[in-house]
Amino acid sequence: MTSGGATQSSAKDDAGHSRGYHGEISLFSDLLPPALPPAKPKLTPEERRARQADRLTTIRLRMAIGRELEERGITTPVAIGAALGMPGVEAIRLLIRHQWREGDVARLEAAAARLGVQVPGL
Repeated sequence: MTSGGATQSSAKDDAGHSRGYHGEISLFSDLLPPALPPAKPKLTPEERRARQADRLTTIRLRMAIGRELEERGITTPVAIGAALGMPGVEAIRLLIRHQWREGDVARLEAAAARLGVQVPGL
């Protein structure tokens, strides 16, 4: 013990409990930046080209399907779903989705075929 104070091992908190060196709470722990999420795997140039081609295809298919639905006067989600052969909410999400998802091209191609839509360049 030192004169005028307690040693580190015998320090007591307000409730009278002893605190050791590791039992103290850091006031600065919540000021540290959060751990970064794991890095996304890099796409190879070949994969990037394939994704870009898929994006262009989905845009063309969505535009053609949308035009065909509009020409037929099909505007409600339920009617759109029935025309495309899937639940209405799922059909709407497929037609307005901005994020690339695997399988969208095949689903849009199937929907276009069901409507009898021909997309130039595909």
